[in-house]
Amino acid sequence: MDKVLMKGSEAIAEAAVQAGCRFFAGYPITPQNEIPEYLSWRMEEVGGVFMQAESELAAINMVYGASACGARAMTSSSSPGISLKLEGISHLAVARLPAVIVNVQRGGPGLGNITASQADYFQAVKGGGHGDYHMLVLAPFSLQELWDFTMLAFDKADEYRCPVMILTDGVLAQMMEPLVRTPYMKPHDLPDKPWAVTGCAGREPNIIRTLFMADGELAEQNRILQETYRRMHEHEIRSEAYFSDDADIVLVAHGIAARVSLSAAERLRASGCKVGLLRPQTLYPFPSRRIHDLAAAGKRMVVVELNAGQMVEDVRLAVDGLTKTMFIGRPGGVVLEPEELTEELLSIIEREKSADSRV
Repeated sequence: MDKVLMKGSEAIAEAAVQAGCRFFAGYPITPQNEIPEYLSWRMEEVGGVFMQAESELAAINMVYGASACGARAMTSSSSPGISLKLEGISHLAVARLPAVIVNVQRGGPGLGNITASQADYFQAVKGGGHGDYHMLVLAPFSLQELWDFTMLAFDKADEYRCPVMILTDGVLAQMMEPLVRTPYMKPHDLPDKPWAVTGCAGREPNIIRTLFMADGELAEQNRILQETYRRMHEHEIRSEAYFSDDADIVLVAHGIAARVSLSAAERLRASGCKVGLLRPQTLYPFPSRRIHDLAAAGKRMVVVELNAGQMVEDVRLAVDGLTKTMFIGRPGGVVLEPEELTEELLSIIEREKSADSRV
């Protein structure tokens, strides 16, 4: 398979088509506009449906309807647009409808700006909307993973009957780099959906709903959801480690911050500093056990995020007081440069050496 040069947003869009997505609804917002622009003509080529909705609220509810009918459906937006979709995402979750939701994060709060950010971590992994629900949240850090994770997202959405979020950012969506357009592995073997509302000739009618008023009915639906999330924790946790075996300090970062962190770790190791990286690829479920094990081995943690401190809370929970956890963050749509991060890490290393010498 040959490598091709693609833009991140277009990689997401084409991978979705290859994975069998045949319905897209969205609304324009920077920096994700290339996804709907690409699908506006590509869906027609493959016999799918593209809808530019009148609002984000309309878009997510169109996805609800398409998914209820059995289609592989997707929407995309950027931070404030995802906020508007949260009620619909909660409805997708309780109705157990598969859907793929792409969030190309931008600076916030509010309308913020159009530069890359990671300030939507809480929104993505803690539910975001009302009720006790989660999405499976994938955090790619390269265009290859944008491609591969998009295909994976559709399969996992169907497997668990839940919304799956691809949480990326404006840098990855706008950048271009080579990737291998790995083929979708099950093009003629999409799963049956006997629960879908596709007509009921010869069977009892299916009913998909989000209102459960009978005694104990909503509690049972919540039990099913929590069992689904338990299975995700058993089977879907993904992470990658770099130079962690002999590291004194392990950086924890995802997405574009992980790319910057990997570059900084390589620079520091070249100068003799034992720095590693743990990169969560799933933010929900979170690789808590792997982080806990690194902490138990005495490795200090430095969490790097493009926000004021969000994933760091989950890292501290995983560390459980076993080692020191530090934080480097940039809120407001500011992207750390590798040189800048390297300097900050050198300062931390020097402080830690001084502290050790005083013990």
